[in-house]
Amino acid sequence: MRTIAAKQQELRHSVSRPDPVELDFQQLKVAIHEVLVESLNLSTGDITNEAGFADELRGLGKELCDLKASHYPTEKRERLLSELMDEVFGLGPLERLVNDPEVTDILVNSPFEVHVERHGQLELTDVIFADNDHILRTVQRIAARVGRRVDETSPMVDARLEDGSRINAVIPPLAIDGPLLSIRRFSAEPLRLDTMIDNGSLSSDMADFLIGAVDAGMSFLISGGTGAGKTTLLNALSEFISDGERVVTIEDSAELQLQNRHVVRLETRTNNTEGVGAVDQRNLVRNALRMRPDRIMVGEVRGAEALDMLQAMNSGHEGSLSTIHANDTREALARLEMMAAMAGFNLPVPVVRQYIAAGIRLIVHVARLKNGERKVVRISEIAGVEDGEFIVQDVFRFERDEITTTTGAFRSTGYLPRCRTRMKAAGVNVSDWWFSNSSQPVE
Repeated sequence: MRTIAAKQQELRHSVSRPDPVELDFQQLKVAIHEVLVESLNLSTGDITNEAGFADELRGLGKELCDLKASHYPTEKRERLLSELMDEVFGLGPLERLVNDPEVTDILVNSPFEVHVERHGQLELTDVIFADNDHILRTVQRIAARVGRRVDETSPMVDARLEDGSRINAVIPPLAIDGPLLSIRRFSAEPLRLDTMIDNGSLSSDMADFLIGAVDAGMSFLISGGTGAGKTTLLNALSEFISDGERVVTIEDSAELQLQNRHVVRLETRTNNTEGVGAVDQRNLVRNALRMRPDRIMVGEVRGAEALDMLQAMNSGHEGSLSTIHANDTREALARLEMMAAMAGFNLPVPVVRQYIAAGIRLIVHVARLKNGERKVVRISEIAGVEDGEFIVQDVFRFERDEITTTTGAFRSTGYLPRCRTRMKAAGVNVSDWWFSNSSQPVE
């Protein structure tokens, strides 16, 4: 009987057999790139003229390709030159994936194993690197472009590219089998709520209810797993915040694309090379309170800043929104409790729960189904605390079919949320139809 290690080795080997012709192409490209870089070191050209420098570099690259790859047909030499320029100015073999609007994630596991996510599904691509050193040079070039470094003394990097994409890289010795690279990409145009309705991510009643909650200035959390669509939903809902309100966003890596006129953005900072200078989300939340915000958006609450965020929600900054990683609504509340405890004030659990219930009115849970679709699976109201426990009532649910688990119906539970009184007071036209225990099938 095969051991687990032997099976893992077999699986790893099954995706590590690149096309020898393509491998030869990549290795030749790397060799030409090294010669090109050495030539640049000896060049006395004017690199302050970017356009002229690029033209000069392309001309030099063409000469090298014609010399080193004379055995290739013209079409393949043109591809070699194009990818050589990508090595210099772009992301090397990943450049065509980055330019594909359908790709939302790029995952480099090894030189011969590059996956992408399209429409919520992972797929193996035909993109390969020459070797681990080729990946490492690409990672170091990306890090340098954003003013970061990655080497044996600093083997992890998490940063944002110029187009808003988020990168994470881990290299040896932390990455055992070689450098790992992940790129999370974001659409230039964020999804609107009506598009999400058309896509079957939520029902029109659920959307109307959430719009009313935003308009009424109620604070709520959006919970879900990685890639479930938390940030996408937050971006879509931001469209319904009045342009007359000042919104301050706080993120570890700026991802939010709020659709408002009066938005100011803050982003955390890591330690510099001397190990000092870090600014975390908690510091930014505290500073945001001095910036005259109407609403504070924490891109993802993940630490002690949870308590400061709750203080803001309970002291005149209602309507603030945030996301949190959690598998369900109850777990989101448990994680929020834990994060508030990380602030170090040793507050009793009942006090923390009362604070949460007073500041946060709704929890919207989103999930990615097995077929890759993202759906709002639950909208719940925190109705208060009784006997030390949260009173959580579902207002809407996505009830899945037992057989397919990916189809089902959006259903209003019939529960009349307490927040509807506040919504009416804020001038929101609250429809009783929202809560009439109706269902809207969705494929």
